[in-house]
Amino acid sequence: MKKLDELVDQIDRRSPKTVAVAQAADDEVLKAVKMARASNLADFFLVGDQTEIENKSKAVGLDLSQEGIEVIHASERVSAGVAVKAVHSGEAHVVMKGHIDTKSLLKAVLDKEYGLRKGSVLSHVALFEIPGRDKLIYLTDAAMNIAPNLEEKVQIINNAVEVATRAGWENPKVAPLAAVEVVNPSMIATQDAAMLTQMNRRGQLKGCIVDGPLAFDIAVDPKAAEQKGIVSEVAGQADILVVPSIEVANALYKSFIYFAKGKVAGVISGAKAPIVLTSRADDAQSKIYSLALALQASQQ
Repeated sequence: MKKLDELVDQIDRRSPKTVAVAQAADDEVLKAVKMARASNLADFFLVGDQTEIENKSKAVGLDLSQEGIEVIHASERVSAGVAVKAVHSGEAHVVMKGHIDTKSLLKAVLDKEYGLRKGSVLSHVALFEIPGRDKLIYLTDAAMNIAPNLEEKVQIINNAVEVATRAGWENPKVAPLAAVEVVNPSMIATQDAAMLTQMNRRGQLKGCIVDGPLAFDIAVDPKAAEQKGIVSEVAGQADILVVPSIEVANALYKSFIYFAKGKVAGVISGAKAPIVLTSRADDAQSKIYSLALALQASQQ
């Protein structure tokens, strides 16, 4: 897959899934809803203050009376819970962040009574389209886990592989990143990468090919791998980049966007349903890409 538009085109329009939007009174979110409904991408529960949703919908030209849209009035305090409960009960399939802070949304997602907790680790999975590259590439985790240990990295990889597999990647190639390609006892990232590789070879990490440690250039550029003499199924061909810390991921994520002019889709994985957790600065098209990735990830 070379373009994020291909991801959108893959969505089955015959029986649209339902997305529950927490605090839906947001201009760009409602523009994305308008675009999604125009192409029958998904149905929507718009949760939040009804008057605010109606006013902002009018401003962006979204017809709330059309089929596939239901407004659910809820105060700011409970809107996240209402959206999450809709997914918990099976009425909706994806949770989407609206004009609400991430902490409040994730608190509802992790609620013991009606939340969507599945495993011990939630992680962010980003999918980038970068000009000049002949395929899309995943990056994890740029939003949730600050300094993941080995056990957490296992779950982060599992989360990313699950998303990628459901979006059409068969046996994706996973590169645990480090500064060098050899194990250095002074660099924990290299030790973890080597252990993740061995776990994959012994069947403890399934559905993917893991090889590391790999430096960023070796992971993404076949010529760099060849010049350095790295022989690997992953080197130069990575589908998923797994970072050692949130600082590395944050820098790569923003470099892809601001320097490489990349387009991005992003979801939170590891819960019972995917969560569309975009930045408030993201435009409607970016939210559509993230929504498409979440809809693909919600396939069973």
